[in-house]
Amino acid sequence: MNTRSATGTARRAARSDTMKYAARTGFTARGIIYLLVGLLALQIALSGGGKSADRGGALAEIAEKPFGKFLLWAMGIALVGMALWRLSEALFGAAGVDGHKPKKRLLSAARAVFYGFVSYSVLAFAAGGRSSGGGSSDQQSQDVTAKVMELPAGQWLVGAGGLVIAGAGVWIGVRAVMRKYHKHLKMGEMPHRVRQLVDVTGVGGGVARGLVFAVAGGFAVAAAVSYDPEKAKGMDDTIRSFRETPVGPWLLVVLAVGLMLFGVFSFAMARWRKL
Repeated sequence: MNTRSATGTARRAARSDTMKYAARTGFTARGIIYLLVGLLALQIALSGGGKSADRGGALAEIAEKPFGKFLLWAMGIALVGMALWRLSEALFGAAGVDGHKPKKRLLSAARAVFYGFVSYSVLAFAAGGRSSGGGSSDQQSQDVTAKVMELPAGQWLVGAGGLVIAGAGVWIGVRAVMRKYHKHLKMGEMPHRVRQLVDVTGVGGGVARGLVFAVAGGFAVAAAVSYDPEKAKGMDDTIRSFRETPVGPWLLVVLAVGLMLFGVFSFAMARWRKL
């Protein structure tokens, strides 16, 4: 088989129904995680305690349920499918008129790496490696920050990374408010009430998700400025910080609802996303 025919085969595989199914199951798995993180955040808002409001806490919650282990394996495999689908977009371009632009491909490559890591963490947790799959996001963030700070120009690297994360959060929130997700969805095929639900969950969920990223990035910048890795926060401590604001737990309640909305939005993406 020559290079051209091998490339053609790979391209057809990337456009196959199997790859599309993998992407849809990946969106579903993402939705389950965010829905559970939102519920855990709501528990923290109302009681001040509970499991970690992050991926590890969500996985622990699933593991305690009947058939939880089976569901964890299924979610991990689904997220592998999401990573492969994003990789196929990076290699061959995404759906849409601008899907072949270098910027779009680079973004898809970054998402492939991200979902590759997430799928690994879920599968590691399912296999029993809770420290690697479901460990505290806060401790992991502090450990990574401390190691990076030991590198030459490490303080600058942490600060730059924090600015990138914060910028990504703002970008996510702004795109949600502008409803940029419309171009990725089959809006014309949706009933009117479904379109309304998609906009409520897409805007509310996107803003909440972007806010978590932006605040987490801000904590990373603070850690860099003070040269204190313990000021870096993972998703759980970032979410808990909203409870410590002057308005008390109510801001965290709003954020928790927003994260649950993003979970529901992910289910809509699984059903109506253009692939």
